[in-house]
Amino acid sequence: MPEITRFYGIVIKMFFKPKEHEPSHIHAIYGEYVGEFNVQTLEMIEGDLPQKAQDLVKEWLEKYKDDLQEMWNTQNIRKLPPLK
Repeated sequence: MPEITRFYGIVIKMFFKPKEHEPSHIHAIYGEYVGEFNVQTLEMIEGDLPQKAQDLVKEWLEKYKDDLQEMWNTQNIRKLPPLK
């Protein structure tokens, strides 16, 4: 699963589509916690990520959701800047 970025101890990854399912989503890992986030709605679909980490992931997703959707559609996964 390629890593897209990391910030504040949170790692953002995206699986390649053949192994994944719709809707387009990313995986956020924070220590032993994980969360799966819908790229379009920015909501956590599944997981146990603490609220503060969820808020940071959503803030980052808002900035890069168009890039992430393009990556999902083309499977051309690349690094994106971290949240600052």
